[in-house]
Amino acid sequence: MAAKKITPKRPSGSGTKRTERDTATLGKIEKLARGALAQATRGDNPGVDIRTRTLANVSFNQKRKIIELGDRTQTREFFNVAMARKFMQTMLVASGCKTLIGEGKTVSIRQMFYMTKHTLPGSSENTFEDQSESDPIIEDLEVGIDALREELHLFANRRGLVVGKLVVNDAGDEIDLSRMGRGGWGIPSICEPDALSFVKNSAEFILLVEKQAVWHRLNEDRFWEKHNCILLTSEGQAARGARRLLQRMATELKLPIYALVDNDPWGLYIYSVLKQGSINLAYESMRMAVPQVRFLGMSAFDYKKFSMPKAAEIKLTKEDVTRAEQMKAYPWFKDAKWQREIQATIDNGFKMEVDALLTKRISFITEEYIPKKLRDRDYLQ
Repeated sequence: MAAKKITPKRPSGSGTKRTERDTATLGKIEKLARGALAQATRGDNPGVDIRTRTLANVSFNQKRKIIELGDRTQTREFFNVAMARKFMQTMLVASGCKTLIGEGKTVSIRQMFYMTKHTLPGSSENTFEDQSESDPIIEDLEVGIDALREELHLFANRRGLVVGKLVVNDAGDEIDLSRMGRGGWGIPSICEPDALSFVKNSAEFILLVEKQAVWHRLNEDRFWEKHNCILLTSEGQAARGARRLLQRMATELKLPIYALVDNDPWGLYIYSVLKQGSINLAYESMRMAVPQVRFLGMSAFDYKKFSMPKAAEIKLTKEDVTRAEQMKAYPWFKDAKWQREIQATIDNGFKMEVDALLTKRISFITEEYIPKKLRDRDYLQ
């Protein structure tokens, strides 16, 4: 299956003219500043309205099968002791992003923390004490002006690897993902169409594995070559770049995606975030969630199906059981098949890591487990 070749524009930092997206984002930042200035000029209390990113303002859209952020807002005011600091921080980050876009440069969210951190004149008070303060402000700004982090010229450290039957164009460089050796191609933080495009695809499906160690096992065994697929690892909870890449693969390449995670509540949560989105990033669900992703395993029922040895068992903790019970109450897990899957883990009294398949044989996962699951259509969706 070949994808339409699109030659991406080089990112703004490459010295090209400002893009239409940059111009639009600058307009949003300036609108934010003008609004606050107008309020101050009138003698009013300057404020910024931002949609609240809390559980109370999040809902599950049954039709779209994704988590969405609601319309409840909170006004962040300057003349309010409880909000003045965050108001200042929001304006500082907005100003920093305006500078980046104006100069055509991109920095990490860590570097933005340092760009905006300084001591207020005449005091010992810092604008930011730690990155744990600045990261949520960046997310607030995204929501407040309806501009994505990538549009603000910000990125996070890349996480995730890919190898397989796909050729991409990454900022002007054509890369064949079937010729990446043992290391694979590192997934960029920014995977938007103007920076990354799909040139040629001959894969029939995508296999996402939670752990990098499992990915290395499959890559060394050339699973992607033998089964004509794309092999990807999220290295734990998927970063935004990996989720965006998967979403684009699903929609543009029309490829089925199978997820292989640990048989425990935390592995199932990783799958859940890929499928429905997350509460914290509910405003991003439309461009990152992949409702059609299939849960290949590990299933609570695989223990008997594959005659796993006792060594594969890890006893459930009280926290595991509590978390599993919470997940049973999620609206997207209300279907009987999911209730049965989660309850089976609780009833087993133990959990299993994907790595436990090596108790059978080093390449059991490559040669028997995954091929049989795919052949038998033994997955949940």
